[in-house]
Amino acid sequence: MNVRSNPMSESSAAKIGRQSQLLSAQLQSLRERLYEPDARKTLKTFTSREAAGLLGIAESTLRQMSLDGEGVIPDRQDNGRRIYTLDQINEIRHHLAKKRPAEALDFLPRRREGDKLQVIAVANFKGGSAKTTTTIHLAHYLAISGLRVLALDLDPQASLSAMFGYQPEFDVDENETVYAAIRYDDRRRPIREVIRQTYFAGIDLIPANLELMEYEHETPQAIAEGHGRGDEIFFRRLASVINEVEADYDVVLIDAPPQLGYLTLGALCAATGLLITIHPAMIDVASMNQFLAMMSDLMHVIEERGGVLQHDFIRYVITRHNPNDGPQVNVVTLLRSLFKDDVLAPAVVETTAIASAGLEKKSLYEMSRGSVGRDTLNRALESVDAVNNDILQLMKQCWGRK
Repeated sequence: MNVRSNPMSESSAAKIGRQSQLLSAQLQSLRERLYEPDARKTLKTFTSREAAGLLGIAESTLRQMSLDGEGVIPDRQDNGRRIYTLDQINEIRHHLAKKRPAEALDFLPRRREGDKLQVIAVANFKGGSAKTTTTIHLAHYLAISGLRVLALDLDPQASLSAMFGYQPEFDVDENETVYAAIRYDDRRRPIREVIRQTYFAGIDLIPANLELMEYEHETPQAIAEGHGRGDEIFFRRLASVINEVEADYDVVLIDAPPQLGYLTLGALCAATGLLITIHPAMIDVASMNQFLAMMSDLMHVIEERGGVLQHDFIRYVITRHNPNDGPQVNVVTLLRSLFKDDVLAPAVVETTAIASAGLEKKSLYEMSRGSVGRDTLNRALESVDAVNNDILQLMKQCWGRK
């Protein structure tokens, strides 16, 4: 028996739109119940032991500095223990760099005059490859290490923006994404006007929302009209606007969209380094193979149009790895045999700690002790630290440092 649809019934477009509005309202309501109306995410403080570890000095040295009134005066907990904010740790970094100039780069590893801005794009179009998780952990690690970071959310789904506490449909208005700086009409804005300070010392953010899709829709028409020459051509526009704030940062991290569109091509052209995340399962590897083939073809097209695609490094980052899973180990072995040193030696292990942090829209670096098991958190941090440290060392090599 054929069942005819009711002509008065709701259309699919209307139904999906209504459900989107319902979900958005519920998410906003949930956030308002969990947080005060003007509350913002805040970064945890660091014990004197943690602060000394970040500074690379003995805890006794840090304690003596506090007693002597040298550097900053930390707050104290009820039990009398000293606690430091990341801003205070950075102040101490500046103080020690001036006091011990021979060790200045150890205390304050920022770019020096002549060092190239690092622009690192994190890419893949396979869901579940931990692209945004990789970006947020790297951003936090680099900021904790003392670098100035600009996080650029180029994904219309805005997952990176959400990790920084922004719900895109409520907190990011029209013309407040990087689209505002690269659009083709007279509503274009300087990139500085869409950069936001975050709660995390050392990190600024350009958030995302669905308006980024406008760039994908408008670029073909702009190309057909012969719009743009030189830096104004579509694949150079992102690099051009990043150059406007080049002096303000040591590294720009781009969370690229999960498809090879015009935004992703712009990210590839702007990038000095490329990180490709990969979950070591055969279906994911097969998908990545298609991604690489398509990316190569598109890069050749860009080069034929005068684009220069010369990255200082391209690395594959193994994510969500279970070292006790035989098939996964085989996939990792295959990738290392094929791509050699282009696969980062450390891998991010699959752990409940990262999953728990993600539910709270946090990175592991924001998790308080006791929020997950201590051993679980330590193992997860050890894994993520190893990956992020390797990436930091690649950046330092680009700056000519050992």
